[in-house]
Amino acid sequence: MAAIKIDGLSKTFGRRKALDNISLNIAPGEMVALIGASGSGKSTLIRHVSGLVKADADELGHIAVHGRKIQEMGGITNDARQIRRDIGVIFQQFNLVGRMSVLSNVLTGLLGRVPALRGTLGLFTRAEKLLAMQALDRVGIAETARQRASTLSGGQQQRAAIARATVQGARVLLADEPIASLDPASAKRVMESLSDLNRKDGVTVLVSLHQVDYARKYCPRTVALRNGTVAYDGPSDALDHRALRALYGSAIDELVIPEAPEVWQPVAPAARALESATA
Repeated sequence: MAAIKIDGLSKTFGRRKALDNISLNIAPGEMVALIGASGSGKSTLIRHVSGLVKADADELGHIAVHGRKIQEMGGITNDARQIRRDIGVIFQQFNLVGRMSVLSNVLTGLLGRVPALRGTLGLFTRAEKLLAMQALDRVGIAETARQRASTLSGGQQQRAAIARATVQGARVLLADEPIASLDPASAKRVMESLSDLNRKDGVTVLVSLHQVDYARKYCPRTVALRNGTVAYDGPSDALDHRALRALYGSAIDELVIPEAPEVWQPVAPAARALESATA
């Protein structure tokens, strides 16, 4: 059973086809990079998988997470609320409540799993607070627990968001450009935190990136979108300057790629996949 199964997904904004008949399977425990130039459909796809945006109503496509449909035929299913408990979402804008403490922000990951009244009043048990502290320690910012979230750096806020998803118990983690506005050192820490959850906890991670270097380093598989379609789906280490230029042409300048071009010698399966995708 796929952790994420997308079948025939399309989304239109006005006259523009943001997603055009996307089909994609991601196995449990995979860490997959989603790359593409601006407007390729990366954020739109992630928002659909999380059940935040409806697909086109006249399409027959669907999205399932661990075998349960979260979206079908242009509508959010009745099971979506329960399914979202297993989906953690990391946004580029961090989505923390700045006036609340870092610990309180992390504890909001439990809201879908504790009684509504207790969650609304912020009445968390000692064991739940300990769980949140352990999650903060895991991403290396336990010392910030009592600070207001607004006092953290961008990289620290993003790691707090990852800790929140850990406390949530997410089995699938969707990260939408989580390192786009971060310096290299902070970006590295965020990607290592995502990789740690993937390797040690078996969490399925789908992360959209402009930085191809990070896709190659942390994600064995990359899905490249172009004009709302899947242009490439295969090994990340096959994506060098030559491969990316074949996929994106002049739009390659929007992607952060390795500075020194490499000699592209992909293994045969990767080469065949790329030739088929760009034909």
